[in-house]
Amino acid sequence: MRILLAEDDMLLGGAVQKSLVRTGFAVDWVQSGRDLRSSTSTHHYDFVILDLTLPDGCGESLLQWLRGKGLRVPVIVVTARGGVHDRVALLDLGADDYLVKPFDLDELTARIRCVMRRSPAEGTAADALNHGPLRLLPSQRVATWHGQAVALTQREFWVLETLLRRRNQVLTRAQLEEALYGWGEEVESNAIEVYIHFLRRKLEPALIHTIRGVGYQLAPLLQHA
Repeated sequence: MRILLAEDDMLLGGAVQKSLVRTGFAVDWVQSGRDLRSSTSTHHYDFVILDLTLPDGCGESLLQWLRGKGLRVPVIVVTARGGVHDRVALLDLGADDYLVKPFDLDELTARIRCVMRRSPAEGTAADALNHGPLRLLPSQRVATWHGQAVALTQREFWVLETLLRRRNQVLTRAQLEEALYGWGEEVESNAIEVYIHFLRRKLEPALIHTIRGVGYQLAPLLQHA
């Protein structure tokens, strides 16, 4: 899962990025509203963490801009204002949750997972993502096939979750890499092919289709009913 962190405090931003990367998320970090607008216009993100006081614009206006563009990406707002009126206003503007500074990094990770449970992918219910005998529980990093747990690495799980959340699309290797890696992370040229290979071995060879010259897509549901 790829997260955009918008935070201009270098100490806090660095700590949050390192903590989330250790947890297994891919994290892009920007320090201005301008860069947030640019990044969300050119990249797909599964989650946004938005500081309310960026140097070139207030978080409220950025939140309104995101929702005005029709982006349904979950957003946690980080703020120093903890009054009831402030919290209600943020939720009314479209924030999915908020954290009042200072906050614990473990709590931030827990809040992300909680919001993701409330933000189901299209055609799924609650936290579970289902595709025939395949079932994923993203908040718990659990995958089952025909009811049996399957041991997946972090990267394998993210590839499978990305394919499942965007099952109606053919995803290129670049799109899958974008979902797995933050800016500046080194990506081996055949990494996606390796993850797809191991997913096929652990689950079912025909589960993931290779669309020659384009990319990958989950097989139609009826083939696995």
